[in-house]
Amino acid sequence: MWGAGRENRGRAGRYAPRQWSGGSVREMVAEFEAERGRLLGVAHRMLGSRSEAEDAVQETWLRYAAALADPAARAEIRHLGAWLTTTCARICLDVLRSARVRREAYPGQWLPEPVVTPLDQGPRPDGFAPDPAERAVRADQVGTALLVVLERLAPEQRVAFVLHDVFAVPFAQIAEVLGTTDAAARQLASRARRAVHAPDAPRHTADAVEQRHVLAAFVTAVESGDLAALVRVLAPDVVAVGDSGGHFPAARRPVLGADAVARFLLGLFGRAGRYGGTLRSRRVLVDGVEGLHLETRHSDGRPLRVVAALTVDEGRVTGVFHQLNPEKLGDLPPLAEEDGWPPRW
Repeated sequence: MWGAGRENRGRAGRYAPRQWSGGSVREMVAEFEAERGRLLGVAHRMLGSRSEAEDAVQETWLRYAAALADPAARAEIRHLGAWLTTTCARICLDVLRSARVRREAYPGQWLPEPVVTPLDQGPRPDGFAPDPAERAVRADQVGTALLVVLERLAPEQRVAFVLHDVFAVPFAQIAEVLGTTDAAARQLASRARRAVHAPDAPRHTADAVEQRHVLAAFVTAVESGDLAALVRVLAPDVVAVGDSGGHFPAARRPVLGADAVARFLLGLFGRAGRYGGTLRSRRVLVDGVEGLHLETRHSDGRPLRVVAALTVDEGRVTGVFHQLNPEKLGDLPPLAEEDGWPPRW
């Protein structure tokens, strides 16, 4: 379904640990910086939060710096990439265990912080261009839907799956992270894989061309308000999930089925037009796949920003994941006057 394991196992050499130089402090700092992007990608996929991922990488740096100051600890670092990955993964595991408690108390549905980048990846006058952290997080991106599915997993399963199936880390190293045996680590990854490929997991197999075609049909149907046309764009088992963090009204449970999702979406876009009269939009990449950045005003006058990611399989939308929690969209630059509705193609 996802192709993550096949795709990234072929890149195992890219993530293979290299011998640590053990050189000067300046050289060792440079070596850490060379690993930072990969560590950020690992942490983001484990945690589903760029801010938490950046914190985890910073904590990894602090532990690395402490190890440099301790001759005994320094002597244990033979392969820097492996040592840093293990350290970062352990930090993420602790965060995941505590996050499970926080997520249970979260108001409504939870979605990860979207990583939003322009389609052309080029600089814009408004500064809407990916910073180095965004580029690192987007590398080998596997999408919002997979991050949502990973939320179903126990922390240990999530760590095992991300490290092995996405980053091709050997099970011996994963077992060290989890404090278990190689066989147990394999079992954890296997269980996670079954959950990721479960029948009710949103499917996303489309390449960029198919994504663009389906998104265009989706926008046309929404703009026209044609319920039947929108239903035809949606897969029969499509799911819509929205995260407002309690800041705006939102469905507290996933909306399921083509007819229900179509009516729900037309209602949302209809209300957006009635509230502020102006709906702005731009096509963007959301966690590496095509989606929409939308802006309007809520009925109480507050600005309302939405980032929607679509998953696509066999020419139809299988999932609509819309993030409207302003706490998770704080770094998103505002849309310009020319970004009207429908978006430009």
